[in-house]
Amino acid sequence: MTDTPSLMFQETAEAAEAVERLFAQEAKTFAELGRVIAERGPAVVSMSARGSSDHAASFFKYLFEIHTGIPVASIGPSVASVYDASLKLERALHITISQSGGSPDIVAAQASAKKGGAVTLAVVNVADSPLAKAADIVLPIHAGPERSVAATKSFIASAAALAGVTQAASGDAALKDALGRLPGALAAACDVDWEPALPLLTNAGSIYTAGRGPGFAIALEAALKAKETAQLHAEAFSLAELMHGPMQLVDKGFPILAFVPEDAALASSAQSLEKLRGFGAQIASFSSRDLGELTIRTPSTGHGQVDPLVSLVGYYRLIERVARERGLNPDTPDKLKKVTETI
Repeated sequence: MTDTPSLMFQETAEAAEAVERLFAQEAKTFAELGRVIAERGPAVVSMSARGSSDHAASFFKYLFEIHTGIPVASIGPSVASVYDASLKLERALHITISQSGGSPDIVAAQASAKKGGAVTLAVVNVADSPLAKAADIVLPIHAGPERSVAATKSFIASAAALAGVTQAASGDAALKDALGRLPGALAAACDVDWEPALPLLTNAGSIYTAGRGPGFAIALEAALKAKETAQLHAEAFSLAELMHGPMQLVDKGFPILAFVPEDAALASSAQSLEKLRGFGAQIASFSSRDLGELTIRTPSTGHGQVDPLVSLVGYYRLIERVARERGLNPDTPDKLKKVTETI
């Protein structure tokens, strides 16, 4: 294992500045989105994304539905690009999330949504990409160049941008305050002590990642990063869903990573973790609260629905180290490349 910091390690630390730039430079865009959503009164918000960007969409789905009551639906890009279906989205807002903004399938889905009557929003890191050029509104995430295959700062910035869309639509003051504190919390999270969880993962063959609400969206992202950087099989579940069929696999020593912020699901999540411990699971919890022996204490924005983003900084650092302990380079998985174009 080399001691030279990976690009993934370095870029994780850049997330705080990226989010700060995003909110400083896109205030007018957020205001425009708030106006468009208020005037249009969408009955639904549709979304298209793949990979990490799709997990940012899941994060948004929970936030937006909680704060506005408007349902959010994911549309498979292949519905337009492969199956040539016509989308019926009159009055809808259609959001596409992509780092590169170049994959043909999501460009096709956006075009179909616009033809079907939706106002289209592109959340991108490349502001002059084909996706951005064809969108009605563009929201650049300002993450800057990201060279590691593993998306870290671009994921956090994308999810933060979508949280900003939620705040603009809802006008929620507490959410606005939390987003103002998010860059500072992300910076502080670089000092989180995640090393106690290292033995849990280094030699693991399979793990669960879990959470509820916005925390579940982050569990999805965590499972993907375990696969692509550390070649570690990981499945993500809502902690509620984990109490059903998936629990049958949990026995002595089974590793579980839980993302448990201080939100309305805290009590039920803590009860679920205790039940899993009773079956012998070894659980590491990312939380601003003490949730047992292996709690990775993370800074808080003061808002439990935003805090799962903060926990990712410590998790990214943890899984980066797991990859290196397993003799892998987290920046260059041998079967993957940075930009994936699908149809």
